[in-house]
Formats: sequence, C-alpha cells, structure tokens
Amino acid sequence: MRSIKAKLTLTVSTVMLCATLISSSDRRPAADLMIRNAKVWTGDQSHPWAEAVAVLSGKIVAVGNNSELEVWRGPKTQIVDAQSHLLLPGFNDAHVHFLEGGMQLDSIQLNDAPSAQEFTRRIAERAKTTPQGEWILGGDWDETKWSPPQLPDRQMIDAVAPNTPVWVTRYDGHMGLANSLALRLAKIDAGTPDVPGGEIVRDSAGNPTGALKDAAQDLLTKAIPPLSHAKRMHAIQRALAHAASLGVTSVQEMDASYESIAVYSELMQRGELTARIYAAPLITHVEDQSKLGIRHAFGPPELRIGALKAFADGSLGSATAYFYDPFLDAPQKHGILSDEMHPVSLMRDRMMKADAAGLQICTHAIGDQAISMILDIYDELINSHGEADRRLRIEHAQHMAAKDFDRFASLHVIASVQPYHAIDDGRWAEKRIGHDRASRTYAFRTFKDHGVRLAFGTDWSVAPLNPMLSLYAAVTRATLDGKNPGGWFPEQKLTLPEALEAYTMGSAYAEFQDQEKGTISPGKLADMVLVSDDLFSLPPEKIRDAKVLQTWVAGKVVFSQEK
Repeated sequence: MRSIKAKLTLTVSTVMLCATLISSSDRRPAADLMIRNAKVWTGDQSHPWAEAVAVLSGKIVAVGNNSELEVWRGPKTQIVDAQSHLLLPGFNDAHVHFLEGGMQLDSIQLNDAPSAQEFTRRIAERAKTTPQGEWILGGDWDETKWSPPQLPDRQMIDAVAPNTPVWVTRYDGHMGLANSLALRLAKIDAGTPDVPGGEIVRDSAGNPTGALKDAAQDLLTKAIPPLSHAKRMHAIQRALAHAASLGVTSVQEMDASYESIAVYSELMQRGELTARIYAAPLITHVEDQSKLGIRHAFGPPELRIGALKAFADGSLGSATAYFYDPFLDAPQKHGILSDEMHPVSLMRDRMMKADAAGLQICTHAIGDQAISMILDIYDELINSHGEADRRLRIEHAQHMAAKDFDRFASLHVIASVQPYHAIDDGRWAEKRIGHDRASRTYAFRTFKDHGVRLAFGTDWSVAPLNPMLSLYAAVTRATLDGKNPGGWFPEQKLTLPEALEAYTMGSAYAEFQDQEKGTISPGKLADMVLVSDDLFSLPPEKIRDAKVLQTWVAGKVVFSQEK
C-alpha cells in the first residue's frame, strides 16, 4: 500500500511539474507590430470589421478591438496609430507584365498624346536625347484618342528619327509601330510574308506601313538588342517601388521570362523583394517545368512558379480578338487566332501535357469564339484526366457568348479580369462589335450571378497599376471620355465589397494562396495597406482619388507617406 501511495504521489507531482512547465512556456510572445485605431475591413465574412491588428514573425496573430489586442503589446512592439484610416488586405494584381511595366516608367510616354502631331513631336524629342545605337521603345500609344482616329505609320516618325531605330507599341501590346530604320534592321520589306497569328499591315502598294500585329511583332523584336541583367534589375526594382506605393503586395506575372525570374530570386535572397511574385512563363515552355516535376504554386510565399500563360487570340483594339461574327467597322475580318492556335491541336497537346503535370493554365482569350474554343479544350482535359483542383483561368474573358457563362461556371474556370479596360474600351467598343455583343463585354455581374469566381488585375503596363482606378471602374463603369457617367452597361456594376473581394481573396484563390493571404485574419501573411479615405463612405466617383498611406508586406513597411 505504501508503495502504491508513493507511486501516486510521484505521478501527481510529475503532472503538476509538467503543467507548470507548460504554463511557463505558453506565455504569449509580444507582437512585432500592432496597428491600432484603424477601420479594418478584414475581407473575412465571419468577422468583417475590426479596429486593431497584431503581427508576429510576418503573420497576423490577432484581429479585434484595441483593448482585446493589448495583451500582444510588449516593450519592443512597434505601435502604429492608424488615426481611423481604412486598413485593407494588400492588393493582389492577378495579371501584370511586371518587367514591361517597370521599363515603361522610364520609357517614352505616348498614351495620353491627344493627336498624331503630338505623337510625332514626343518621338522627335526623345530621339534628340537617345544615344546613338540605342532604340526608342515603349510608348503605349492609343490612336482612339486622336481626331480622327487613325493607325500611325512609319512616315509619321521617319523624318524626326531617321537615324534612331524606333519600336513603339500600342497600349494593348498587340500591335506596334516601327520606323523605316527598324524595319531595315529587322529585314522586313514588301517580300516578307505574313506569319500565322499575325499581320504585317501594308499600304496599297504592298509595302509595310510599319504597323505589325500580334505574332508579326516577333519579326521586329528579334532585332532589338537583348536586355542586360543590370537594365532588367533596374526595371524590376522600379516596378516594385511603384507597386508598393499603390498598395500592391502581390502580383501574378503573365508570360514571365526565366531571366526575370532569376532577378526575382536574386532580390528575394537579398531581402529586397517587396511584392510577392507568382510567375507564369509561356505555355510554349511547358517542357521546362513538367520535366522537373514542378506543380502549381511551387515555391516559397515570396516567389512561386507552376503556372503557364497561353494565348488564344489578340485584342479588340487591334482588331485581332477572335469573334464568331465580323467586326462592324471591318466586315471582312473577325479577328486572328494566335500563333499558338495554329493548329488548334498544338494548343490542345500543350494544355494536356501541362495539366497532366499538375501545372496551372492561364489562357488569354478575348473574343467570344476564342473563349469558346478554350473552354472546349478545358472540357476535354477535365474529361481526359478527371476532376482535380486545377483552378483553370481565362485571362481577360472580355467578350462572352451568351451560351458560355454556364460553361464557365460548370468547369470552375476563374475569370481573371481587368475592370479598367471596361471604362477604356467602352469609349469605342460598340462601334466595332455593336450593342448586343457589347452587352456581354466585361460582364462582371453576369459572371457573379452564374457563380464564376472573379480575380481582379490591371494588365499593367497595358493599364495603370493603381487599384483605386480598378475599383472605381468596377463600381461605376463610367467611361474615360465622360460620356457614360451612370455607367456603360450599368447592370454589370459590382458593389465595393465585391470588387475588393475580387482584388484580394479572389486573386489569392486564383493562385492557390487563399489559405495564406487575401484577408486580414489570424494565421495569414501580414500584407496590408492603409488608405487615405474610407472607400465605403466615399461617393463612388471619388474612389479613384484615394491614396495609399502605408503598405506592409510580411509586417514590414515597404511604402509610407505622411498622413
């Protein structure tokens, strides 16, 4: 009996000792960062509003009111008084061309040139300061802003830049203009044949005008000297700083090059990657990732691969988006399938290989027939390989056939869309495709009503990276020319919470990161943005004027300005 009592005493003592040790080791550590006195829109429907957030080791550990989070305060906790400003999850741009955006920040600016004369004048001024042997690149010109609208040709710039090669691209990226010197360097002349998926625009005598559409652009760009590592690094650093200033904490880079991925990796190792990157190289390189056994969303939160970008067609502005019916202003045309779709079986084979390898597919498709054709292939690969969490995407999904909304939903395809394009194209789109087709253009509300997931982005550098402009576009649909203040097809408007969700959680879902980011919730990455105005109380037309006060990535400040 004495032995049993001794054993019981020893056991009780051991339990008490263990409990004491557990209790002492379970003391809550102090937060690295606390944001107080904020109006926090969490994006979490179960807990949508709060006033304070605590961050530890790059992740959110608590969300609530000021008093609740006092237990996380320690002597070294950084305290930020938000002064009642709106705190949002960091914006996640689901579709960017990040390198090109960074380069455009230093390139010639032609997008807001109001006339052909101003277009020429700006090129003349840039030519005066361009070192001999270097090219004039960039531009983002938009002839629809001229009166009358007209496609530019090489004669407009030959006289002002006779000794400087010029290659300036249209803002949608699906057409560019070369001067005569650039055409000679690229060996493009009247005898150069058109290529599948592209067009060399010619005059009445058959000579190139200098304008090259879609795949034909490759004939020219091959003559441009390759970008050095130093210039690539500079452009990406410029892009990162610009993104941080706008509250963009994650970007999904479409048709990313391996050279750019190497730069991201270098910056990540140096601790200088201030936005999270999901890189999607072209599907023409499907063998590269599939051979390595890489699957979707492979890598650390800062830099991941495992997605592929495909092209089905061109753009509406360049008259290369692929439609069932002809264009109203060019009845002999209904668009061009990309070179990747010549033949369609080539695209199907590549997508089958990518899907079998577990890679995510993100396909640019703009015209209604192009979208239908991609949905057909997606349907085939699901039937061939079985159900899986693929998160197939169609990038842009601009002009839908009525029959395809249900298919979009039943195939669980994500609509990766760019609201700013709607208020830009809305200035002129009906002249090209008519009222009926335009009614299914940028059809965000119809998508949502069919249960399709939306992921918001900008397509930067095609459109501004600023999320406030995209939110404004989604909730107002007021075209840039001021002619539709009540909204262009206003039945397609979204509410502000819906637009914010698409820009945060929707984009996170589109890159398999909805468990890691997209809301201000305990356990998620501490990527947040503090905004100058309460977007929820602003008149919708004022949303575009709101500014970013502070941006955090993993709880570290990557941008700050005076409130």
